[in-house]
Amino acid sequence: MALNPARAVAVAPHAAAAAAAARVLKEDGDAIEAMVAAAAVIAVVYPHMTGLGGDGFWLIHEPGRRPRGIDASGGAGALATPDLYRARGHTVMPARGPLAANTVAGTVAGWELALSLRQESKAALSLGRLLEDAIAYADQGFGISRSQAASLGGHAAELALQPGFREHFLAPGATVPAIGTVLRQPALAETLRRLARRGLRDFYEGEVGALIAADLAAVGSPVTGADLAAFRARVMRPLQMAHSLGTLYNLPPPTQGVLSLLMLGILDRAGLQRLPREGADMIHWAVEAAKRAFVLRDRHKGRFLDAGEGVADWLIPSRLTAEAARIDPGRAAPWRATQGPADTVWLGVIDRRGRAVSFIQSLYHEFGSGVVLPGTGICWQNRGTSLSLTAGAVDRIAPHRRPYHTLNPALARLADGRVLAYGAMGGDGQPQTQAAVFTRVAVYGDDPQAAVSAPRWLLGRTWGRAEDDLKIEARFPDAVFRELERRGHVLSRLAPFDETVGHAGLVMRDAEGAVAGGADPRSDGAVVFVD
Repeated sequence: MALNPARAVAVAPHAAAAAAAARVLKEDGDAIEAMVAAAAVIAVVYPHMTGLGGDGFWLIHEPGRRPRGIDASGGAGALATPDLYRARGHTVMPARGPLAANTVAGTVAGWELALSLRQESKAALSLGRLLEDAIAYADQGFGISRSQAASLGGHAAELALQPGFREHFLAPGATVPAIGTVLRQPALAETLRRLARRGLRDFYEGEVGALIAADLAAVGSPVTGADLAAFRARVMRPLQMAHSLGTLYNLPPPTQGVLSLLMLGILDRAGLQRLPREGADMIHWAVEAAKRAFVLRDRHKGRFLDAGEGVADWLIPSRLTAEAARIDPGRAAPWRATQGPADTVWLGVIDRRGRAVSFIQSLYHEFGSGVVLPGTGICWQNRGTSLSLTAGAVDRIAPHRRPYHTLNPALARLADGRVLAYGAMGGDGQPQTQAAVFTRVAVYGDDPQAAVSAPRWLLGRTWGRAEDDLKIEARFPDAVFRELERRGHVLSRLAPFDETVGHAGLVMRDAEGAVAGGADPRSDGAVVFVD
C-alpha cells in the first residue's frame, strides 16, 4: 500500500476535531497534546456521542517502551444505592434522567493524567492553547452535523423531558434543529475557559467542580461533590497478545478490550489470508469468533467489574486454539441477546516522533442521561445504566462501584515495523469492527481508508438498534447473504454506509516514519496529514 509522505496524522469522526489535532501537530505538539485538543473539540461539536460529562480510555505508544493505558472511568455516586431507586419507584435502572446521571465523569481527569505523562520539554503547549479551538466552537457555534440531527430525530421526545436538555439542544417548540443549524453553547465555553485558566483538576475540586456538584444535587443525581473531589484517573497496564503478525494491545477490565483481542486471536487461527475478504467464509468466522468472546464475557461477568483477574489467561495460545476449534466453519452457533446500545467516539493521532495515541470517549447512550447542567453546560453520561438493581447480582449498583465498559482503544505493533492505532464506536460492535479494520489492513494489505470504508457487519445490538440479529451492509454481494443464511445466520440488510455499524478509524506509521490513516465515511470525520 502507498503511505502518505507526511510524518504525522490525525483521525476523528468529526472533521473539526481532526483539524484541531493537526494544528497542534503543526506547532510541534506531541500526540498526547494533539489528542487533548481533539477530544475537547469533539466534546463540543459531537455532543450526542461524547462530552465533558463522560468517560474515556487511552492507549499510548512511545517508541522503545511498553504501551501505557489510562482508565478515566468513574464509579457510582455515594448516594447510589438500590434503596434510593426503589424509593423513587424504579425496579430496573433508568436510562435517562437524574438517576441515570449516577457515575462520576472521568474523561477530563484522563486528559489531565495523559498530559502529565508527556515527554516534558520547553516546547510543551499550554492548556489554554490545547482548549482554544474547543472554546471557539462552543462560544461562536458550529453547524449541527448529519449524525447529531439524526440522533436527535430518534430521541427528541424522551430527551426533551430531561433537565436542561430542551434549552441547550432543541429548537423552539422542542423540535429537532435542521442539519447545519448553528449551535452555540456559551455555558460550556465558559467552563472550558475556567479549566484553561485554573487547570483540569478544577473540574473536580475547584470552581467548576462546585458548579457541577450544585447542579447535580439540584436535579437529584446521586453523585456528590465529595465523589468528584475524590476521583482520579489511573495508569493501567495494557493487555497484550501474540499474533502471527506482531503484538496486539488493548485495555483490561472494566473495558471489553480482552474481547477484541480474543476475537483477533481466534481469527489468527482461521487462515483468513486464504479466504476472500468480502466473502461469506470471512464474515462467518468473524461472527462466530464474536459469539465465543461474548459467551466468555457473559459467563464471567464479575471479572469486568473488578480488576479483571484471570482474563489475560484467555489470550494464551492454547486457549485461543481451543476457542477456534469450537467454531463450526459451516454452521452458525446459537445466539442470544447481549448488551444494550452505546454511543462513542474513537480518535487516533501519530506525531512526528512516532508517538501514537488510541483514544475513546463516550457518554454511553445518545446524549447520555440527557441531563444538562445549567451552570456549566455539561451533558452528563448514563454509564451506570449498565449496573443492576437485582438483589445478589454481581453488578448491583452500590456507592463507588464502576460499571462494565464497552469502550476499548486498540493498538498493534507489527513485526514489519508498522504501528497501528485503531478503534470504533458502537457497543458490542466495537470489537467486531476492530477485527474487521485490523484484518483488512494487517492481513489483506488494504489501504487504511479502504479498510475503514469497506462494507461491514455487526452481530447484536448497537446504538439506535434493539434488534439482536446479524446486520450486514447491502454492499456485500447477494451470494454472501444467501450463503450466510444457509449456514443458519439470522440476517437483516442495512443500507450502504449505514451508521448502524458504527464509526471506525485507523492511523498507521511504518518503519521509515511514513503515515497513513482512514476516517469513516459513515461519520462526519476526516483524516488530516501533517508534514
